[in-house]
Amino acid sequence: MENSEGMGSAKNIPRRSFTDTRAVGSRSGTEALQRDPDGRSQKTIGSPFVEQAKMSARDINVFYGDKQAITDISLDIARNEVLAMIGPSGCGKSTFLRALNRMNDIIPACRVEGKITLDGEDIYRKEQDTVLLRARVGMVFQKPNPFPKSIYENVAYGPKIHGLAQNKATMDEIVENSLRRASLFDEVKDQLDKPGTGLSGGQQQRLCIARAIAVSPEIILMDEPCSALDPIATARIEELMHELKENYTIAIVTHSMQQAARVSQRTAYFHLGELIEVGETKEIFTFPQHQLTENYITGRFG
Repeated sequence: MENSEGMGSAKNIPRRSFTDTRAVGSRSGTEALQRDPDGRSQKTIGSPFVEQAKMSARDINVFYGDKQAITDISLDIARNEVLAMIGPSGCGKSTFLRALNRMNDIIPACRVEGKITLDGEDIYRKEQDTVLLRARVGMVFQKPNPFPKSIYENVAYGPKIHGLAQNKATMDEIVENSLRRASLFDEVKDQLDKPGTGLSGGQQQRLCIARAIAVSPEIILMDEPCSALDPIATARIEELMHELKENYTIAIVTHSMQQAARVSQRTAYFHLGELIEVGETKEIFTFPQHQLTENYITGRFG
């Protein structure tokens, strides 16, 4: 669960100040109320909606007990794109990310309202099998978390659970292909029986990515996947994201605006639990249309 600490001067900005339609840079004012594909009004500035979205969220509210963490978030994720979510600590971006594969379900005090669809199907419907959902919508966490098993068994774990391999030859192929897609096979091919926890931090994170893609997900969620890595390991993960988007849809939460600029096609800016602005990454970083977005990007707060 995120908190609101570390917001700096952002604490002094009125919660609803983003409903102002002031523009920044050379942009003219833009209406704060947008229309989603169903014709409903939305406060978010920019382009939160896309045609033929892979995943869509509408009017999402998340509560931890009596505390509301995010408010009325509506956002589409396009097929085969990398969507970056940025914003100050405690702004709700990780909470929203976890709602996309129902990871918040494991928190007893958490309540999610609204609708999230994957290929048009409501992932919060009662008959939804969350195990199958998380196979379709995989997740890579901030800190690499390989299982206390061999490198081989780390990757084979998901396919075994889901019965994706009928024999060892098929499993060997899945493991090798997953490690190759994660740009790790050549580095570990002679030590597949060694513990995954013995790899370097960057290698562990790529092992976790290999583990996620071994079950052939459609979407990969990444929650600050490079925050614990050095610049060289970070560059490898970013290169990997560029390759993976050819076959997967990726949503990444990052505190690094440079990383968001390098890896994503669209960027969403969150502030105090609300989605302020969404647009093409180049446009967000060169001509943000909202004062709060500009303040964060230029380092005035956050």
